[in-house]
Amino acid sequence: MSITIVGLGPGRVEQLTLEAWGLLQNATEVYLRTQRHPLVEQLPKGPIYASFDDLYNTASDFESLYQTIAERIIALGKRPEGVIYAVPGHPMIGEQTTRLIVAGADSTPVRIVDGLSFIEPTLAALQIDGMEGLQIHDALDIIQMYHPPLNPDLPSLIAQVYSRTVASDLKLTLMNLYPDEYPVVLVHGAGTHGAVIERIPLYEIDRSTAIAHLTSLYIPAMQSGSSFEALQEVLAHLRAPDGCPWDQAQTHQSLRPHFLEEVYEVLEALDAEDNESLVEELGDVFLHLVFQIQIAIDEGEFAYQDVFQHIVQKMIRRHPHIWGDIEVDSASQVERNWEMLKQKEHKQKKRESHLDGVPASLPALVQAFRIQERAAMVGFDWDDIAPVIAKVTEEINEIHHAPDAQEIAKELGDLLFAVVNWARWLKIDPESALRETNMRFKRRFAYIEQQANRPLPEMSLADMDRLWDEAKQQGL
Repeated sequence: MSITIVGLGPGRVEQLTLEAWGLLQNATEVYLRTQRHPLVEQLPKGPIYASFDDLYNTASDFESLYQTIAERIIALGKRPEGVIYAVPGHPMIGEQTTRLIVAGADSTPVRIVDGLSFIEPTLAALQIDGMEGLQIHDALDIIQMYHPPLNPDLPSLIAQVYSRTVASDLKLTLMNLYPDEYPVVLVHGAGTHGAVIERIPLYEIDRSTAIAHLTSLYIPAMQSGSSFEALQEVLAHLRAPDGCPWDQAQTHQSLRPHFLEEVYEVLEALDAEDNESLVEELGDVFLHLVFQIQIAIDEGEFAYQDVFQHIVQKMIRRHPHIWGDIEVDSASQVERNWEMLKQKEHKQKKRESHLDGVPASLPALVQAFRIQERAAMVGFDWDDIAPVIAKVTEEINEIHHAPDAQEIAKELGDLLFAVVNWARWLKIDPESALRETNMRFKRRFAYIEQQANRPLPEMSLADMDRLWDEAKQQGL
């Protein structure tokens, strides 16, 4: 009673190990996962060879196919004579049936006979060192994702790109990380006499006519410093004993005002629709996020995985229509579900009010908007927009009748709160709207300054109004 899993190597008989050859030569029967392998016709002639190729035509998917093969091998292994099972490459590299057999064999001994995998001849064909951070993945795993689990600063080797359909799905996922034109290499039949190297842009990989069951994709490393990991390394170095004295001296609180500045600079880039500035400012925000986490690591408070696990679990938990069985038919329903789930979580944290959790440090317009949103989620809202507009008019009138400055300030605050509510009903972000007005005012005022033929204090208001109208007519 035993299971022996033999690696047949990538395809040439001289690459088969002496151990594997001797085992096969002395066997009476050998079960092949598939006969679709260049080496099969050159195997020793003594044993009876059987394969599971018939299952490939009837299985609904690879998962069920490999499970069926594994179950049959495990059953055969319980016989007194056991079973010899041969697979392409190395049994422990990209061979799912091996993993299933090892997991399900129970008390049946499993012996692994090494074989050369596709990796070694691929490295030889590309003339690269596999110890320089090479990431190895299965294309069938990556095509199930929306973002590839790869560090672009390091090279990657992706196996099982066995069809143009797989290549098409693969490139769509990879293009969430790499540019469409990024140069990659398709390696066809590595380790066989017909090996082919094809260097093409990423977006063209599914157009290759040479793709077959022995095709892999090699992705060279990007220019150094292109990854989140690179930023983590920079911050860890700056905070290390041999790092920068200023960075070493920072705390969570000392970075707080700088963090707020960077966030506002992102908003400014968004308002200006300046993508070049947006790239830079988002990088600065990322810097602060990583800086805060590195401080926490140094102080033993928490680590990256704590932050990532928290947000990943939260996003999955709050999207039951994606990762659960809840059905939604609109974005507004998603928002309602989100708020209900959020309130449920807050109850577990013993929050006393639906309005708890709106940060006190938010800009006043944003804070008012968020407070009103939360109140509306639980039904505290007008039925239509008419009373909202009437409330604005009411607050304006109350300002006119206020008896003193203190009361005027109070009524003016009520007016601003009512205007924010009006903006919410119109589905307008009041903070963005006001920021846009501020920028528009600055542009028109700059025009007045540029066109003025004398110092502004010497100009009449009528001249300023005329220049203001000119600026307006020019779309400033």
